[in-house]
Amino acid sequence: MKAIHAIKLATSALLVVASVGAYAQASDTPAPDSTAANKQQYKASKAANRALQKKVRSALSKAKGVSVANITVRAIDGAVTLQGTVPEQAQSDKATEVAKGVAGVTSVKNALSIRPEGT
Repeated sequence: MKAIHAIKLATSALLVVASVGAYAQASDTPAPDSTAANKQQYKASKAANRALQKKVRSALSKAKGVSVANITVRAIDGAVTLQGTVPEQAQSDKATEVAKGVAGVTSVKNALSIRPEGT
């Protein structure tokens, strides 16, 4: 009985020592200053994406022959995605061209589907 107790104690001690050693090696966490800088960079990037979305949406609303009522604009680092529905293919093509012409847009993905009005 004492041998089993000794083996359990030795095994437990080895597990504790191994886990402490593994935990001690994983100390590559970023410094608090770099975390704050990352948050600021993330916020600035998010604000820039929102501003680009607004610019594209504004350009689409000013374009003749494009109904923006059912179009959603998403932007990530200059890459713009147009989602939603338009009544005709010509409007989809026009929306893509207008979005490509906005300053700051690097690429446009057209994910618009054609849905005739009233359906």
